[in-house]
Amino acid sequence: MNENTILIWGAGAIGGTLGAYLARAGEDVLLVDIVAPHVTAMQQSGIAIEGPVEAFMQPVRACTPDAVRGQFKRVILAVKAHHTADAIQTLAPHLHADGSVLSAQNGLNEITIAAAIGAERTVGCFVNFGADWLEPGRILFGNRATVAVGELDGSTTPRVQDYLRMLQIFEPEAVLTPNIWGYLWGKLGYGAMLFATALTPASMAENLASAGHFDIFHQLGREVMAVALARDVQPLGFNGFVPAAFLPGATPEAARQSVAAMAEFNRHTAKTHSGIWRDLAVRKRKTEVDAQIAVIAELAQQVGIATPTLRQLVTLIHDIEDGRREQSWSTLDLLLP
Repeated sequence: MNENTILIWGAGAIGGTLGAYLARAGEDVLLVDIVAPHVTAMQQSGIAIEGPVEAFMQPVRACTPDAVRGQFKRVILAVKAHHTADAIQTLAPHLHADGSVLSAQNGLNEITIAAAIGAERTVGCFVNFGADWLEPGRILFGNRATVAVGELDGSTTPRVQDYLRMLQIFEPEAVLTPNIWGYLWGKLGYGAMLFATALTPASMAENLASAGHFDIFHQLGREVMAVALARDVQPLGFNGFVPAAFLPGATPEAARQSVAAMAEFNRHTAKTHSGIWRDLAVRKRKTEVDAQIAVIAELAQQVGIATPTLRQLVTLIHDIEDGRREQSWSTLDLLLP
């Protein structure tokens, strides 16, 4: 295997979209996925990128984890957050001594990756574009959005500049940031609200625009931002989410404007529902709620911050996963103060 090959571990919505764009640009890419029918479809026909942003069929190289051979200097990890620990353990033998892993995921997976292979071999990444895995070999690319990359310590290195170059093939507006943790915690605030939208059958935009449920989104944002501040993180905003609107001293009107801006942003995407909603309603599988939301509550407890809304949100998602509740507005109502 060419040591310049880009190994993308997880070829779903995020990894598959990135892989298709990189391969189309002439990069040497190998996509790895545990879903055998998806791998077979990619091997036979490639990846079909569909949707309003762009539509194309891209031939790619793909295999299941057991078929990976050799070691790689550049690895993009794009599995679901709750699969991170297992994935990093499986791919670690294929990581070159001078290699690194970029976390193109949702959540604080950089912490898990760094614990396994070392912070010096871990690179942070923030992605907010809308994509859905539709079926083997097919991915919906719903909208463009913010993409950022950064070393965990904020430094600028040749490897992070190379990752930026790769990400700009996909998203020309991708940025290099000295504050990747700020982006990641900003995404947690935004993400907590998207988890709440998955409690109903309605779209993300419809949920966020519901005046009667503003207090839920307001409180979720406040709880996440309080934990970020306690960890000395300066959260960053994007695509309508304004962290300052959920910090101590901010007015409810500022938060209301941010939630309205998030609703407006999500009105203009072919990805109308969150990936969490899709896991619950379509794929009927466990979500990332423990790896993304429950972990915030655990970090909050360590510093004495109460997060009752986040904890209740985790409980409700589990209730739907286990068939104890349905996705409905009445389920979302349970988060009202």
